[in-house]
Amino acid sequence: VQLQASGGGTVQAGDSLRLSCAASGRTLSIYAMGWFRQAPGKEREFVAYIRWNSGFTFYADSVKGRLFISRDNAKNTAYLQMNSLKPEDTAVYYCAATGRYSGAYDSDRGYDSWGQGTQVTVSS
Repeated sequence: VQLQASGGGTVQAGDSLRLSCAASGRTLSIYAMGWFRQAPGKEREFVAYIRWNSGFTFYADSVKGRLFISRDNAKNTAYLQMNSLKPEDTAVYYCAATGRYSGAYDSDRGYDSWGQGTQVTVSS
């Protein structure tokens, strides 16, 4: 599966932004997708997870109630709706996909394919 992330940009605190992650290739093999982010000088961290068929979602505590993951199966695309953005949300955002169930859905090792990343910058 190949993933293409888009939608990043520079916004002000309190603004909203929607990221997209378009999947191509063996899309029927997708079991779940996730979003991660990496801020300057920090390790990549888990943001959100969604199972492709059921729509079950899971979020990092730091983004609950502000960031929302969704998917459009017909378009083979996952989204990350980001509301009430804060400067600490500034990071490169990556989407990832896996073809199998994994208890490591909040870890890099739980995914098989990664997108190239899209920069989100939130100014105060």
